[in-house]
Amino acid sequence: MLLSSGLYVVHYSANLPNNAFQRTSSFFSTKKYLSERILDLESRLLSLDTDLEKMASLIEENNRLRELLGSAAKSQDSVLVSEVIGIDPDPASQNILIDKGQTDGVFEKQTVIDSIGLVGQVIEVSKQYSRVMLITDLNSFVPVAVLRNNLRLMLQGMGMSEKLQLLHVNPTADIRVGDLLISSGLGERFPAGYPVGIINAIDYVEGRPFVDVSATPKSGLDRSQHLLLVFSENSVSVAENGQAPLEVSRFAD
Repeated sequence: MLLSSGLYVVHYSANLPNNAFQRTSSFFSTKKYLSERILDLESRLLSLDTDLEKMASLIEENNRLRELLGSAAKSQDSVLVSEVIGIDPDPASQNILIDKGQTDGVFEKQTVIDSIGLVGQVIEVSKQYSRVMLITDLNSFVPVAVLRNNLRLMLQGMGMSEKLQLLHVNPTADIRVGDLLISSGLGERFPAGYPVGIINAIDYVEGRPFVDVSATPKSGLDRSQHLLLVFSENSVSVAENGQAPLEVSRFAD
């Protein structure tokens, strides 16, 4: 009995290093597995977060398209959906590039809108692309009317994305901050009735012949990704097949 107990002690002692090694090896294997598992789960979580962000982006884009198509349904004019694919990097120019051209029936002087208001006018057309001058461009002039009283005025761009100016406003003119300006249709530059801007400041200095009146655009000029090209009844295409193509390289994506 004593001999058997002694042999067990000797055998147990001899196996101690091996048992310790196995336990240590098992510990590090388990730790490595857990570390790899944590990294895998973190990677999956990051992927899920990315998918959720993409989903949120798609939902937002879908909502914008629904608004755009809802605006198109309300319009009595025929429209064509286009996408902004570039902006003019020149800070003095308020121009954008869209993905529709002559092959889609686009023509110069065509009106461009978004879901909430007037955006601008096509000024150059190629087969697959067109350049649009925004209403905020210094060379943009829009005949407008005050919705509240039908007072007719001329609106000019100021070369900045959020600023427009009414020209030659008489000090006695019936205008107020918050008045909505719509396209009047005069001069056949733009169809009548589209929201253009909202008066946000009126500054009159004694002795001056005119009042300084500024407005903010109604449309999301620097935010709208999809736009509508308007085909009104009196639209006349002036595009020619022999027209030189647009210089797309000058526009930034």
